[in-house]
Amino acid sequence: MGHFAYTKQDFQELAELALREARQAGASDAAVEVSEGQGLSVNVRLGRVEQVEHNTDKVLDISVYAGKRRGHASTSDFSAQAIRSTARAAFDIARYTAEDDCAGLPEPELLAGAARDPRLYHPWDPSVEQAAELARRAEDAAFATDRRIRNSEGASVSAQHMHFVLANSRGFSNGYATSRHSLSCVPIAGRGDDMQRDYWWSSRRDASQLASPEALGRYAAERSLSRLKARKMATGQYPVLFEAPLAAGLIGSLVHAASGGSLYRKSSFLVDHLGKQVMAPHLDLLEDPRVADGMGSAPFDDEGVRTQRRRVVRGGVLEGYFLSTYSGRKLGMPTTGNAGGAHNLILSSRLTRAGDDLPQMLRKLERGLFVIELMGHGINYVTGDYSRGAMGFWVEGGRISHPVHEITIAGNLRDMLRGIRAVGADVHASGSRRTGSILVESMTVAGS
Repeated sequence: MGHFAYTKQDFQELAELALREARQAGASDAAVEVSEGQGLSVNVRLGRVEQVEHNTDKVLDISVYAGKRRGHASTSDFSAQAIRSTARAAFDIARYTAEDDCAGLPEPELLAGAARDPRLYHPWDPSVEQAAELARRAEDAAFATDRRIRNSEGASVSAQHMHFVLANSRGFSNGYATSRHSLSCVPIAGRGDDMQRDYWWSSRRDASQLASPEALGRYAAERSLSRLKARKMATGQYPVLFEAPLAAGLIGSLVHAASGGSLYRKSSFLVDHLGKQVMAPHLDLLEDPRVADGMGSAPFDDEGVRTQRRRVVRGGVLEGYFLSTYSGRKLGMPTTGNAGGAHNLILSSRLTRAGDDLPQMLRKLERGLFVIELMGHGINYVTGDYSRGAMGFWVEGGRISHPVHEITIAGNLRDMLRGIRAVGADVHASGSRRTGSILVESMTVAGS
């Protein structure tokens, strides 16, 4: 692998050295992750290269157990002496921490064993000039879209590569390489008091699957132009259509509330909700760690526990939480293979048809608010209360009437998730959550 200074075998030997040093220090158990990353990011603004960033990093993290006590330490120095010192430092920390009955490695039978390489690594090595040219093409296309595109916050290209090995004292040792490449553009439309910016992006593991710079730049420009002459709107209760990238955020809110840390701390509105209705009855949420080139694909989680394809929500009913070994033990349940978070999540509706593109979803909205940007973090996961600043469009007769701004949308996640009326087929495939636009039955929109 030309991008990396170390091989997988190098990492496995370093991990084994760290485990050996931890055992010699007196550890009853230990887990090690060794990783290395390398990448290039280039930002172009008004046709000129504004920023070039080469990043390289490497780290060895070790968690050491002294019975039910845990200590953690890390180093970026891979010399034998530094690894020995790091393992002993982690053990010294463990000796002085409080005992925790839930601490410890996963049960050996849950570990992934000889998991195959998931083939998530697609190296791409553009020169600074090649990356700048791609960014320039996107920005040029934005400016060429309309004379009202007068400025730009720039266009960016990023090529990132990393690989890791995870190993523990119960015989697990495996790892693989991944890549993540992206292209984005942020044009500014208008002048004076009516200036608006928007952006668009494309992010893939395989650079050959990125959107074309010209198409991306044009679309980003059209989004900025569509915001011009935005108005305020009257306060009221309206149906709200969330654009697909924002709709993915609603799935993220559900995941946060259904995650072990939130649940055992009782800081979630989904405590004790397994087997209960949490979404509209026509909805299913699938977790699939095996999606080819998926941003959330992984044969095992951050503890080496094998991942599994499963229905998290079936017919609107919550069938599974997102648990690590530790949070599972706190709740008296087995891990779900989600140490480190959820894997690829796919929301589907039994009502969605192939023709349910954005224009069709606007027709389903009929009269209400179509949201394309959310601001702030006004979500209370204990109560489910939801309040965010928003920007979007007023829709009348199933068609966009005019842009609106300076509004707040509010509701409760319980009602919002159960009140999802439709999910579009307009999926924006970027990131680890896949959904089309989401139409929520009713929310409070605070305007003028």
